[in-house]
Amino acid sequence: MPLHPEAKAVIAAVHSGLVPPDGMSAADLRAAFAESWRASPDAEPVDSVVDRVVPGPAGDIPVRVYTPHGDGPFPALVWFHGGGWVIGSLEENDSTCRVLCNAVGMVVVSVDYRLAPEHRYPAAAEDAYAALKWVADHGAEIGVDGRIAVGGESAGGNLAAVVSLMARDHDGPPIALQLLASPVTAPPGDRPSYVDYGEGHFLSRADMEWFFSQYPRDPSDLDDPYLAPLAASHLGGLPPALVLTAEYDPLRDEGEEYAHRLLDAGVQVTLIRYEGQIHGFFALLTEQLSISAKAHARAAAALRAAFAQEVIR
Repeated sequence: MPLHPEAKAVIAAVHSGLVPPDGMSAADLRAAFAESWRASPDAEPVDSVVDRVVPGPAGDIPVRVYTPHGDGPFPALVWFHGGGWVIGSLEENDSTCRVLCNAVGMVVVSVDYRLAPEHRYPAAAEDAYAALKWVADHGAEIGVDGRIAVGGESAGGNLAAVVSLMARDHDGPPIALQLLASPVTAPPGDRPSYVDYGEGHFLSRADMEWFFSQYPRDPSDLDDPYLAPLAASHLGGLPPALVLTAEYDPLRDEGEEYAHRLLDAGVQVTLIRYEGQIHGFFALLTEQLSISAKAHARAAAALRAAFAQEVIR
């Protein structure tokens, strides 16, 4: 279907992609991105929001813990923000974390993992997995009952898929659901969505190529499933997945290919494409795109159903 008018307005407001101009460092771009974002004055209230740290492989990892109203303990969602592993923070996804916290009645632990190029692969993945393990081992400290899901958008969706692989491979914590919104599952390529929507549709091919120049240490990392999940030789034994994609997103086809490969491996998967929409519809552009509310409701329903099937450990 045609681009939604709200998506058109976002594209019109973004005169260029995220790739920094010549002479701008990744740190400068990160700062400019943070400056361009403002918290919503109508942020949905939850019972409590607490910033704290959890131990990681290279020091403390900042996390933000959202707790719903009611008598706990509660299930938990470990959430990873997007930004190509280079930009982004806890702030941009605050609204989505609050909505999901209330809609499901769960604790949301939003993870501020290390960013590239100062901390290249596997830093983000290692931090993400350390945060998951901490919630599994120490969740009682924050009112978590042992049921855990993981989720994220874009590079955060990549990390949610990656920690699911890590947990399977290393006898890690059981995961009730992996919520993958526009996940990065492969390097930029020649899939039709990259060819058709790689320019002029908010996120660009040039953006993704630049991100992939910042995060990997060298080209061999691109063959590692913990960076590019589509490189995995087998995907069996992974948690159920809800995969959400956008029609006009360069990452659409790799996300949908990953969903189909999960299905072929016997994993329970629900795949939903949001027609007329662009990258960032789930967590980044919640103020600009009304479809976010519908996507949140769909995700909340999937999380509630997944938690209902899990035994409290």
